[in-house]
Amino acid sequence: MTHPVKAAVFGTGSWGTAFGMVLADAGCEVTLWGRRAEIADAVNTTRTNPDYLPGIQLPESVRATTDAAEALRGADFAVLVVPSQTLRANLAAWTPYLEPQTVLVSLMKGVELGTAERMSEVVQEVTGVGPERVAVVTGPNLAKEIAERRPAAAVVASTDEAVARRLQAACHTSYFRPYTSTDVVGCELGGAVKNVIGLAVGIANGMGLGDNAKGSLITRGLAETIRLGVAMGADPLTFSGLAGLGDLVATCSSPLSRNNTFGTNLGRGMTLQEAIAATKQTAEGVKSCESVLDLARRHHVDMPITETVAGIVHEGKSPLVAVKELMSRTAKAERH
Repeated sequence: MTHPVKAAVFGTGSWGTAFGMVLADAGCEVTLWGRRAEIADAVNTTRTNPDYLPGIQLPESVRATTDAAEALRGADFAVLVVPSQTLRANLAAWTPYLEPQTVLVSLMKGVELGTAERMSEVVQEVTGVGPERVAVVTGPNLAKEIAERRPAAAVVASTDEAVARRLQAACHTSYFRPYTSTDVVGCELGGAVKNVIGLAVGIANGMGLGDNAKGSLITRGLAETIRLGVAMGADPLTFSGLAGLGDLVATCSSPLSRNNTFGTNLGRGMTLQEAIAATKQTAEGVKSCESVLDLARRHHVDMPITETVAGIVHEGKSPLVAVKELMSRTAKAERH
């Protein structure tokens, strides 16, 4: 008799909880790990996560704990869904409990500040595991819609195709359709840069610049992402798929997107602190615009939209001035 696949999900926010539901619906035994005992208790006693997904009933095969060792016992997959800038410190505390068969799965869409490392690189560095034990899940995956079991697709990437296929089987449901890829670099960059472009589109929305501006920012934002990806060895085709265009469109067109909402607040004239206070959950693009820009400079890649967003978010540049500067850049061929 084969045992059910066991998954430990680290992070009880909206996406961690929603992905835990997906894994459970696909037949896995799921343990959610969270820092806060009250959320773990609510999951175990009421089958809900009232703070992040109120009103959503969780499957019976999802339980929660605040004990990392307990969560990781016998786990086939350890799914990491914490804010990207907290990964290194958190993972150092969890590494002693990892078992030799456990594959580490990143659901995080960020680039680490200071090191400019992608999340899979941080995972390998902290745990010492090889790339064949690391996977990434990314795509147009707004947590609330997935928790409501609305149709969505995603990319499951690992340099080891067999690992990608195992994870694909572990999270394939009637409403969640994962595709495999071996382009981990491209998949991670698509997810990280789209948060920055999501901020740019939000800022344009908040300023009332209209749909032409939005269409232009999405398209030129994708061009920036591809330039950086190619410089880092990614497959350019990845960016026309779910990890690139798919995720970018969902983020830039949905009020459920934290980065989009955050940008809209900035575009309406809020200060950074006011926008942070208004957005209760992490808007990854706020920190990532700095680290993505750092990556671009290290690889000598021109990323004007990312640069503009970093200027507005971290240097207090007025959105109006920043847009004027962006629009008055020297004219180029589109394939520049």
